[in-house]
Amino acid sequence: MIITVASGKGGTGKTTVAVNLALSLSNESPMYLDCDVEEPNAFLFLNPTIEERREVGQLIPEIDTRLCTYCGRCAEVCAYNALAVVGKKVLVFPELCHGCGSCTLNCPTGAISERLDVLGVIEKGRAGPVQFGQGILNVGEAMAVPVIRQLKKWAIPEVRDGKIIILDASPGASCPVVESMRDADFVLLVTEPTPFGLHDLRVAVQVARDELGKVIGVIINRTGVGDDGVESYCAVEDIPVLMRIPLDRRIAEAYSNGIPLVEALPEYRTQFRTLCARIDELSVQRTFPVQEEVS
Repeated sequence: MIITVASGKGGTGKTTVAVNLALSLSNESPMYLDCDVEEPNAFLFLNPTIEERREVGQLIPEIDTRLCTYCGRCAEVCAYNALAVVGKKVLVFPELCHGCGSCTLNCPTGAISERLDVLGVIEKGRAGPVQFGQGILNVGEAMAVPVIRQLKKWAIPEVRDGKIIILDASPGASCPVVESMRDADFVLLVTEPTPFGLHDLRVAVQVARDELGKVIGVIINRTGVGDDGVESYCAVEDIPVLMRIPLDRRIAEAYSNGIPLVEALPEYRTQFRTLCARIDELSVQRTFPVQEEVS
């Protein structure tokens, strides 16, 4: 089962939930993939030993001026405007290229080949019983999706034997988040009981449930502050609230010291294991019971 942990906004506790969910399932040897490739930070809590590392990127066009007739066909078929033909020159804009290969396939003279444009690295290893993987986007690069896609292809096929795979998505609802949700059996949305949290939760629900058709559930972090807007919204939308984590100084202190919640407060280990059981049940039933809470 693949569980994507996401959030409409940053700072809701998404990585905290993902890390502690993985650690609470250590007996099952789960896989944890940090897909927040622009700012991966799960390693601070899991302290993995990295065993493999490779550069990744995407193929971008390279023009052979000896064969090019400057017909403009490559620019015509490029949906992302990554090529332009100006007189007797073909301009290539790597930052716009999505690596689809249309220009190469459609070039009538075979003047276009492809070269690897390195965007970042992917790594995998172990954090005790947890299999660990992460992507790291090079500073200044704008295209995170190719790194996430290759991280998933590299790591996930090795554990298609019923293991639990937890994907820690980047915050927001942009293309990198969609890529992290694409293959998920369940999307767990972490939010906070504030107007900002509610606003961005609505956006995340629209992407995960309404557009991608995923089964979803919500965790409300830092309960005890803010208002009841998130609770009311989930009730109206029939979205199960699977767990509520209170605003607790002990949790904040553990986080600031890089100590996982289930280690600082062991009673949460049972709650996270129960959470996983409910996720498994919901992903099979594809139902949305109202206000289901882990006790």
